[in-house]
Amino acid sequence: MGDRKKISDPISPWFVAAEDLGEYIGVRFGRVDSAKSEPEWIFLRHADYDGIGGFAHILRSRGANIGALAEQTHPATPSGFEVLGLGQKYLESRKLPRWNSRVIRPGANEAHKPQPPTAVAWQLFNEVETSKIKTASKRIGVTVNSFLLNNLTRGIRPFLENASADVPWMVPVNLRGKTQRDRDTANFASYIGVKVKAGETIEETHRKIFAAMDRKEHWANWQAYSLGKFAPHAVRKFLVATRLAVSQLSLGSFSNLGVWDSAKEITVEACRGPWLFSPPVLSFQQFAAGCLTFQNQLSLTIQAHPQLTIKASVCEQWIQSWVEQINLDVARESRGSNHLSAPD
Repeated sequence: MGDRKKISDPISPWFVAAEDLGEYIGVRFGRVDSAKSEPEWIFLRHADYDGIGGFAHILRSRGANIGALAEQTHPATPSGFEVLGLGQKYLESRKLPRWNSRVIRPGANEAHKPQPPTAVAWQLFNEVETSKIKTASKRIGVTVNSFLLNNLTRGIRPFLENASADVPWMVPVNLRGKTQRDRDTANFASYIGVKVKAGETIEETHRKIFAAMDRKEHWANWQAYSLGKFAPHAVRKFLVATRLAVSQLSLGSFSNLGVWDSAKEITVEACRGPWLFSPPVLSFQQFAAGCLTFQNQLSLTIQAHPQLTIKASVCEQWIQSWVEQINLDVARESRGSNHLSAPD
């Protein structure tokens, strides 16, 4: 990586701006101990780490030997002018689907302290279940990432006021291997915006994700945030407060940290899992879903911003619905179906 251009962190100042506005910007990690009813929760500021970097930092600090972190393999490289294409995104509708009465809201303007959300739920899959999910994804030629995002969207549709609405998501993209920073655990995450339509197949969702990357949307957003270093901090705060700091308003973020230690070489007791993960929630992006596969066990975590709900039971319903959709598609695969998607 020595010949790659080293640039300053373009992401951190924007999370600092959000933090100064009263947002809690902690990335949530959790270690599950079967002897305890509650995971060991760990939070790292997104101004200091992205998800992959944060998890690597935690494992290393506990004694695990973590080598080179996962790098981006998509061939798209920046030309320097991708940011010019973001104008089109800003011209698109910025209206978000509304949650229905099944989601209990304490009030959109209710004051809250910047602290970890209380509305959180998670699901663990054992090794056999995780393998079946991977097999189902492979059979239809999509990534586990695409498989999970499509199923998540179908899972939360019953909780929307209009179940047939397009659902926009922010999907982080890891840029390690394409750019260089002072440390490998810093912020290397840009993002793409993906809108999932009602009735959309898993294959269609998969194609949308890669089409956005083919358009270099992740590089455009990275360049836009890089330009933000020339703006005063007050301007960044204004853009965050007015929801103009993102090219697409999203119902929530969906982030998958990928596969870690499938050979089970990490034996340090303090690192033994399973592990959970979720990106932070913000007032303009009140839903977050995170996925992580550690030692061949997939975990799903959902959390909600306190302006949306403070009840863990709501997140538990979302998780249950998500898992139901996943299991439906896995069951179809096991029966030999060639089309692994269900109507919304």
